[in-house]
Amino acid sequence: MSETTGTGPPGSPTALFDHALRLHRLAPDEPLPREGEPCPDDGSHRRRQGPKAPRDRHSAGRDVALVLDAHLAQASARPSELADAFHDVHVPIHQNEHIAALAERADGERVHRTGRRLVRYGTDRCAVTVGLALVAAAGTADDVPLVRTLGPLSDHFGPLAAHALENQTGGVEALLWLAERVTGWGRVHVVETLCRIDDPAARPWLLRRACDDDFLNGYLAGKVATVAKLHEALGDLDTDSEMVDHVGRLLHLMSDCEGMGLTLAHHPRAEAVLEAHARRVGSLAPTIERYFTIALLAQHLATAPPDAAGCAAERREALRSTYLSVLDREEWTRTARAGVAAEDDRMRWLADHRAPQLRPRAFPGHRPGAGEQRARR
Repeated sequence: MSETTGTGPPGSPTALFDHALRLHRLAPDEPLPREGEPCPDDGSHRRRQGPKAPRDRHSAGRDVALVLDAHLAQASARPSELADAFHDVHVPIHQNEHIAALAERADGERVHRTGRRLVRYGTDRCAVTVGLALVAAAGTADDVPLVRTLGPLSDHFGPLAAHALENQTGGVEALLWLAERVTGWGRVHVVETLCRIDDPAARPWLLRRACDDDFLNGYLAGKVATVAKLHEALGDLDTDSEMVDHVGRLLHLMSDCEGMGLTLAHHPRAEAVLEAHARRVGSLAPTIERYFTIALLAQHLATAPPDAAGCAAERREALRSTYLSVLDREEWTRTARAGVAAEDDRMRWLADHRAPQLRPRAFPGHRPGAGEQRARR
């Protein structure tokens, strides 16, 4: 965020970079509200539906490359002339072979300068996306602050921002910074990039903070467990409560991510990780998140198919009993009841969808939800 804010004359369109920069300053250490939406160009894009992606996905980006080729063929052409040049073509938001090939065969310095200019001053997401793709293809370490500032507008720019940072000096540090400030699909793209890089410097963060409990984390939980070498770090659970909570989150996600990513059934060290988590979590003070996580794990161990937990039947039953013994403790029961009384969504969900296997002492007299009433009938 070292670039100075370049505001235009009164009434001029707002650069998306300036929009992101302003939101950063309001909440410098948190994800942008609603991933920065609505952006300043939102109205024009709602009115003007852009071209759909081509059916042949391999041709996506070819039209963008043709526009860029024609522009760069004119020695006197300026980047500002591209501001509205991409409205009639489909602009990919991921790394694209056609744009990358154009960047490689054209003059590198000019490609870089054009990309930076579009990213920094573009007022329309189409042009800014193309600029980010050019920076990703021809950028340098000097572009890291630029990309990092725009990246938290992650619903649209997350994939290319992560790609642009991937191979730059300081890129891992910038990706970790960005990962703390994105949610939803943006977090998936950034964390998957960190897993692909597989830099040892990122493993402590991956082990403790990669998943924020969003449903989409199911796409990356197994990758995090594998790349961060979770099975080698189990000894740290005895002294690291943050890691205990995150491991619980990973296990919960991997118990229910069939079709999204690696499941417990296919994780070669699932039994060891479950045993380490079950042993350690009971020694911690109860919290609503911990109660919710181990209740769902206990239910999974009781109701899932025999091979779904990644361990033998007798070990599965022993693990379930360990988790249930924690849930049945008086202080844990009080925590769950307090969560229900406070209308915490997680506790209300458990109360409405509880299974007999959980022995839910925490919810006596709670009125079943409609779904449970139908199930009983």
